[in-house]
Amino acid sequence: MYWDGGGWAWMAFMPLLWIVLIGLVVWAAVHLVRRPSGDQGGGTDRQWASGGTSRETPEEILDRRFASGEIDADAYHEARRHLSSYRARPE
Repeated sequence: MYWDGGGWAWMAFMPLLWIVLIGLVVWAAVHLVRRPSGDQGGGTDRQWASGGTSRETPEEILDRRFASGEIDADAYHEARRHLSSYRARPE
């Protein structure tokens, strides 16, 4: 039997295949470590500084929305009053 038909091509291809496969595994590991599972890319600097995912409080979300112009002053003050009355309730 004559086995020399293309055997050299597989010998050259297999190391490249392993290099690509190992590279993909390393890339996936780094990608998963750098972006925590709950974060969709819009994280704050505070999240990265603490090394984990920290959630914004409702007041922080409200402040951010008011600062960006999503809500007006009346809606902001109404929501602040609502949040303060909700937080004041005993649980």
